[in-house]
Amino acid sequence: MNFGRIILSIVILFGVVGVIGGTATVLLATAAEPERAEVVARPTAVFVANAEPTPIQLAVRTQGEVAPLTEIDLVTQVSGRITYVNPNFVNGGFFEAGETLVQLEDADYRLAVTRASALVAQRRQQLIREQAEADLAREEWEALGDGEASALTLREPQMAEAQAQLAAAEASLAEARLNLSRTRISAPFDGRVRAKAADVGQFVGPGARVGRVFSTDRVEIRLPLTNTELATLAMPLAFQANGQDLGPVVRLSASLAGQEHVWEGRVVRTDSAIDPQTRTMSAIVEVDDPYGAAAQATGAPLAIGLFVNAEIQGRSIDYAYALPRSALRGASQVFVAELDGTLSVREVTVADSNSERVIITSGVTAGERVVTSPLRGAATGMLIRALGPDGEPLDPEPEEDNADAEDDVEAVASQTAGARTR
Repeated sequence: MNFGRIILSIVILFGVVGVIGGTATVLLATAAEPERAEVVARPTAVFVANAEPTPIQLAVRTQGEVAPLTEIDLVTQVSGRITYVNPNFVNGGFFEAGETLVQLEDADYRLAVTRASALVAQRRQQLIREQAEADLAREEWEALGDGEASALTLREPQMAEAQAQLAAAEASLAEARLNLSRTRISAPFDGRVRAKAADVGQFVGPGARVGRVFSTDRVEIRLPLTNTELATLAMPLAFQANGQDLGPVVRLSASLAGQEHVWEGRVVRTDSAIDPQTRTMSAIVEVDDPYGAAAQATGAPLAIGLFVNAEIQGRSIDYAYALPRSALRGASQVFVAELDGTLSVREVTVADSNSERVIITSGVTAGERVVTSPLRGAATGMLIRALGPDGEPLDPEPEEDNADAEDDVEAVASQTAGARTR
């Protein structure tokens, strides 16, 4: 009895499956053929900037450290005990050219001058006496002698010896006076004290360093430049400024005590060689009177050791296009939005670029619209929709595409914001 029920259940199951399969076959056979929808390519919305020709003044931005043009060690030439130190001879002190900074004890040197002066007087008297005796010998020979008198008869060797002794005595006097003057130590320029290395009461010998000073009449800043930056400045490798050929103007700036200060200088020369480690050539900028006129003009001195930002005035271009830096693709390409709604990939000549802008001299024409927003899979002929800075389409669009255009504007705006954030 149980076996019969199982057979019946299997028969019923196969019957149901057969009915379902047949129904499905009938439905598939009688179903209508689906219509193929035509796919219409939607243009990609992009932000653009108009290429407007304008005169451009190129500039190179770099950095450097302020250094003194003249800096020396004050070194003694004679020995002695220090008896005087100028109150201004301290770290950071100002002094004038020729002002006594350190004075050594000079008593011994004054005595040497006195002894040398006495010896000169003695040798001069000897010469006068020899001169008188030589004159007397000549007169006697002229009165009594016959023929040509010998040099010894006329006392010429004695005269020469007396003259030589006088010259030696005068040289000794000059040396004594020179040593006396060397007890007074000064600098030949107006300047400041960088370091003081000796003080009153200290005994120093010849060659002892008593301090280090630098001139305040002029400072220099070494600015490293790459080969490309030298080309931007149109500056030769062996540049040397002179009266007629002045170097480029340089704007120097730095933040001091929370305030921005600006100074102006000029490039006076380039370095003698390329740095083998950085492969750069340094331009040397000079600024006159950094603690005087330059300080009064800006409200702060151009202090030694200050790290400054420099902007060097480069060559001028009469006809160029300044575009946002985002317009440049790779090293020398831009995307141009044509009036027919397609994209054009252009090779351009880049004169200069930085993090904010790119200067193009050829490859685009006046009035063309250059794409500034990110664009993936770009290719010539690609359909695009040009948007102005406010996000509004620059070309008329069909009314049915308005909703799609709004979506595209939001998408490209978010992509641009993301690219700027990165």
